[in-house]
Amino acid sequence: MADTDADQRLVSGWQDRYYEDFTVGDIYKHPYGRTVTETDNVWFTNLTMNLNPMHFNEPYAAETEFGERLVDGTFVIALAVGMSVIDISANVTANLGYDDVQHHGPVFHGDTIFAESEVLEKRESNSREHVGIVTTELRAYNQHDEQVLSLERTPMVLKREHADPSPAQPTGWPEGVGTQAEDCQ
Repeated sequence: MADTDADQRLVSGWQDRYYEDFTVGDIYKHPYGRTVTETDNVWFTNLTMNLNPMHFNEPYAAETEFGERLVDGTFVIALAVGMSVIDISANVTANLGYDDVQHHGPVFHGDTIFAESEVLEKRESNSREHVGIVTTELRAYNQHDEQVLSLERTPMVLKREHADPSPAQPTGWPEGVGTQAEDCQ
């Protein structure tokens, strides 16, 4: 524990957005761009058994219009979706769909990807009172401001009244782990 003479208090960290927090037309620029490495591409390509030589065969890729290997497009999708979780889906109970996926340009080793999401629509769930349905457009760009990806993503987002995070037990933490309110004076 820190200096016990100091006033301590347990405060809530970022809890992500709940259904009520989304407004059609809002755009969230997700923090932290991510540079894609050759290792990312090779591992992902091998893990997913993508046998297109464009991703792992340098002499082959050198003879294509791109002149070098491309990053696996499904890695770019996974990366952009992952980047959006902090703002869009930490309180999601299920993703209902990924639609209209478009690769607008190639991604190369060493490119840094940035992502943003725009809220397109939202509605109450017809079958589950504890969630609402939010549709966003996720867009990804490289360091040159060239759009490389877009897709629509539709998750079921938890409503605030049905959430129960606390400073001592935020979402994903088991009860009693780490600093507790009674540890603070």
